[in-house]
Amino acid sequence: MKLQFVKALWGMQGSLEEQFARIAEAGYSGVESPMPSAEDEERFRYLLKEHGLDYIAMVFTTGSSVEEHIRSFERQVERAAGFSPVLINAHSARDVMGYGDQLVFYRRAVGVERGIGLPIGHETHRGRAMFAPWTTGRLLEDVPELRLVADFSHWVCVCESLLPDMGAYLDQAISRTIHIHGRVGYAQGPQVPDPSAPEYSRELAVHMGWWERIVAERAKQGAEAVTFTPEFGPPPYLHTLPHTGAPVADLWKVCLWMRDYAAARLQV
Repeated sequence: MKLQFVKALWGMQGSLEEQFARIAEAGYSGVESPMPSAEDEERFRYLLKEHGLDYIAMVFTTGSSVEEHIRSFERQVERAAGFSPVLINAHSARDVMGYGDQLVFYRRAVGVERGIGLPIGHETHRGRAMFAPWTTGRLLEDVPELRLVADFSHWVCVCESLLPDMGAYLDQAISRTIHIHGRVGYAQGPQVPDPSAPEYSRELAVHMGWWERIVAERAKQGAEAVTFTPEFGPPPYLHTLPHTGAPVADLWKVCLWMRDYAAARLQV
């Protein structure tokens, strides 16, 4: 099984040409991002091919009803399939939806996934149905085909802890994860300023333990590869100094450090 590191376009500076070239030169195997605008689509496709990069497409459901979220999901997944992504990362449904509507959505979503023939992972993200371990656990129990993009930094923030009492939910989520968002959270937020800083060594170790378990589980499941995006984000995710707004760390370097640290420790 291969371990493939993907770079998010979130927070990248410069033209698409400059972004793709920098990502390829740094040795990443692909990019993860929302789909490009219609005017940038041809250029986006060309750059993927030119640099030999895989693509993880991101979709974001919207609407004021479950049916609107479903239609939004269907439209975006259909367009994403046209880019031949290695997988689709969905920010799906909403935290405020009633559980019945969430079930309707996800049962329809797995049907869309079967029809499109591409793996879809639903991200454990704040503001979405999977914002917390217990909401995700209930959905995973009731929709056996559902799979995840694991970004446990959101759960750490929501629970204001490193999840010491959420073991059963973590076990369940880890067994259903197909893609890792490698960001380190802490009790008061979804992103530490710099994961290499010694004051965050405990948070780093706990997250790395979860990622190691995901990699081991994917290997046991017979996956050919596991994808990992060191998804640290720009301000305001990245802390800034008061008054000046200057970021306290270099985002590119933070993501690169996280990638290299994970590559040295994750066994495939």
